[in-house]
Amino acid sequence: MKAIPPLKASVLKVFFLFVLVLCMTSCRKINPIENSLKNQAFVITEKEETETYFFISTANASKSIISKSQIAQQKSSDAIVQELGKRIENQENQILDEISKMAAMKLIVITEINATHKRDLYNLIDAKGSEFNDVYLNAMKDALGNQIELFETISRETNDKQILELVLRYLPEQYKLLRETERIRKQNV
Repeated sequence: MKAIPPLKASVLKVFFLFVLVLCMTSCRKINPIENSLKNQAFVITEKEETETYFFISTANASKSIISKSQIAQQKSSDAIVQELGKRIENQENQILDEISKMAAMKLIVITEINATHKRDLYNLIDAKGSEFNDVYLNAMKDALGNQIELFETISRETNDKQILELVLRYLPEQYKLLRETERIRKQNV
């Protein structure tokens, strides 16, 4: 076998390195049209961000309210509180179902990003006797108030027809449930 003289070997190395660098830089260049399409694909507008926050927050609030209402139906000795819990649970299941469908259509994945309601659940589970009704009704008052606030905020910040229809359909019912919760709470005091 013949050995390559050192000069030829170093020239070949430099040439190979030059070809390698040239290939790497040409691979990095992206068509400007393709580059702009990539940038547009990942741009999230403030409106989309607001709507995503609404879907996730509303779904989490509904799940929390449903859990609390199910506990109330099992633990409360007061038939009025049990019936209120059942009505609230049904209403929240409808809201959760519609929110989930709308989010799926908009390719939004609803995850439980906020588990603050778990402390409320533990307080509710730990409550005994007549104290239970007070804890439940106070928790419902706060939760329904927060959900109403979410509905009112999104109605001001979006012009999405489906979201506005959802708010118009459920907001009056949420106010009605909130008033009834407060009325029952006052009677129990």
